[in-house]
Amino acid sequence: MGKNGCRRALAAWIVVLAGSGGLAAQAPARKALEGAKTLNCTFPLYATGTWTNAEPQAEVKTGKLAIRFDAIDLQDGTARMTGLLGPSYAIVRLTEGSLHLLTIDNAGPLYVTTVFDRETHDGKLRAVHTRHEYTDVSLPGFTSRPEQYYGECEVGH
Repeated sequence: MGKNGCRRALAAWIVVLAGSGGLAAQAPARKALEGAKTLNCTFPLYATGTWTNAEPQAEVKTGKLAIRFDAIDLQDGTARMTGLLGPSYAIVRLTEGSLHLLTIDNAGPLYVTTVFDRETHDGKLRAVHTRHEYTDVSLPGFTSRPEQYYGECEVGH
């Protein structure tokens, strides 16, 4: 094998070894998602989108959004999200690398929460929550524009 062949073989082994370590590290997080019955999520950072003079704009803000999912049933693909206005029901799907929860409110909003099989700290998992809403009037404390939140979820069994 020539010099270039050895380099390629070494590079391939480095990729395999690096990838296998990552998979081993993700295994406990994956197991946590597979056994999830509840999720307690907190999101300290979010981005809000809007249109000004028909041009899209976004602003990153700090805040604190807390969401709880319970009655998670991966077999049936259902869960319940508790919030300020009472419970909403979600469609749940476990995929390779993440757990997705989709909530569509009768008033129109669409919420999507994704929990990744990647830890942040203390066994919590990375998560993102997106709100698809738009109203002509913006009220403080209420979602009136599209928002995307970044944070973590604690999985309960």
